Amino acid sequence: MSQIKVKKIIEPVAASDGAGVKLKRSIGTHLIDYHDPFLMLDEFGSENKDDYIGGFPPHPHRGIETVTYMLSGEFEHEDSTGAKGKMSSGDVQWMKTGGGIIHSEMPAMTEGKLHGFQLWVNMPAKLKMNKPEYIYIDADKMSTHKDDDKIVKVIAGKFKNAEGPVKGHNVEPVYFDVEIEEGKEFNFDLPSTHNSLIYLIDGEIKVGDQNHDQAKNSTLVILTRGEKLKVSSLTKAKFLLISGKPIGEPIARGGPFVMNTKAEILQAVQDYHNGTFVK
Repeated sequence: MSQIKVKKIIEPVAASDGAGVKLKRSIGTHLIDYHDPFLMLDEFGSENKDDYIGGFPPHPHRGIETVTYMLSGEFEHEDSTGAKGKMSSGDVQWMKTGGGIIHSEMPAMTEGKLHGFQLWVNMPAKLKMNKPEYIYIDADKMSTHKDDDKIVKVIAGKFKNAEGPVKGHNVEPVYFDVEIEEGKEFNFDLPSTHNSLIYLIDGEIKVGDQNHDQAKNSTLVILTRGEKLKVSSLTKAKFLLISGKPIGEPIARGGPFVMNTKAEILQAVQDYHNGTFVK
């Protein structure tokens, strides 16, 4: 079985979205447009309320899945299907936007630290116009593996006996939150068909046995394909491991819409403006 290595190390780009929420964007930039099936990865986090208080007012999506993972803080969610809810520290909202949804995500806090991630996963053409649906994962129900070396929270996929609730998904996703003690190893077998990445949140790590550029704090590590992943912690570290089977279809982007052709993007914009966007 082949060992997975570092393909590329990318420093996130400072960006803002919504009503001025400051964030670090690591996928969906001039450095890496997408990593099929992943279209965007943002880390938002600040202790200064001015960096997040504007939130993400109502906006549309079509053709993608958005996976929001809150590490700390609270967000209130509301959308055009009538769904409402509050996301708290450790919660996950996995939203399949399908043919169209209009939603808002606003901070339910006026002080303190807000920290989390949003991942965009592409949808294949045959699913892009499906009815929107959700998977909610409450922090206290998150499937977790713990031992002396590490804690692995499983959002999607399976690690040891811990299994995430996202099943039967077309990209066969793996999404782990891993905390590892200094000088320890995290080992995991991935499908050789998948495109994989590590997003390092805190600490410093080494991937595989070969030397590579420093991976330290808020860094995207694009991995080669293979089966055997070994991550060694040079300090106590926390990272996300995200992996999925590529879709391999043409991608046309238009802000919050991701379809296969420019004509489909123009149709989405037209539907939104003439009030037929939400079915």
